Amino acid sequence: MESMLTSAASSVGSRVEVPRQLVEPMQRQLELVEALIERERKFQSEVTGRLLAPFDVIFDLLEQNAAMLRSQAEALGAAGQALEDAARLITTQAELFERTIGVLRQPTELAKAAAGIERREQRTRQRKTSQEPRHPERKASARKASRGRSA
Repeated sequence: MESMLTSAASSVGSRVEVPRQLVEPMQRQLELVEALIERERKFQSEVTGRLLAPFDVIFDLLEQNAAMLRSQAEALGAAGQALEDAARLITTQAELFERTIGVLRQPTELAKAAAGIERREQRTRQRKTSQEPRHPERKASARKASRGRSA
């Protein structure tokens, strides 16, 4: 019986040995496949990074361009505001100059009227049709006042 037990034990031992011999190469193959997959992932990641790198640079340049355009727009807005302010100032200066000339002309016109000299036709400046007179009621009342004096 002992011989039977020893032969059974040796046959069980050899049976355990067979699966180990099959599992070890399969485990090695699995490790190699895992390493291969990992290398493939790294390679794909590197290739994808290199393919998309130019797009990142392009987008960075476009962002810089947008920031520059915004800066230019703000500068142009400020310049436009400055031009509007300058135009209002010059228009005000022109109106003051015109009124000053009108005030300075009145004594001369009164002297002409007293001497019996005919009045010269006043030259009126031509405004662009897009511009409205700033104070039309003032100019109309000034004309009426000057007509009343000469009569």
